[in-house]
Amino acid sequence: MIEKNEGVITKIGIVTEALPSTLFRVKLDSQEEILAYLSGKMRLNRIKVLLGDKVDVVIDPYGGKGRIVKRF
Repeated sequence: MIEKNEGVITKIGIVTEALPSTLFRVKLDSQEEILAYLSGKMRLNRIKVLLGDKVDVVIDPYGGKGRIVKRF
């Protein structure tokens, strides 16, 4: 049986900039900045993400954008 979250990379970061269409610039713990978008559940439940919020980001394995899945 294949585990659902196999090979998923999650990191914690801080939101540094809010961009249009629910895109955010997130600074990770490794001092790397990436673009991240809100996950579908966060959009459906209308969870607000503001500047300075600590968030959990799932990194795309192909080196693209990240997906914000949790706000602390």
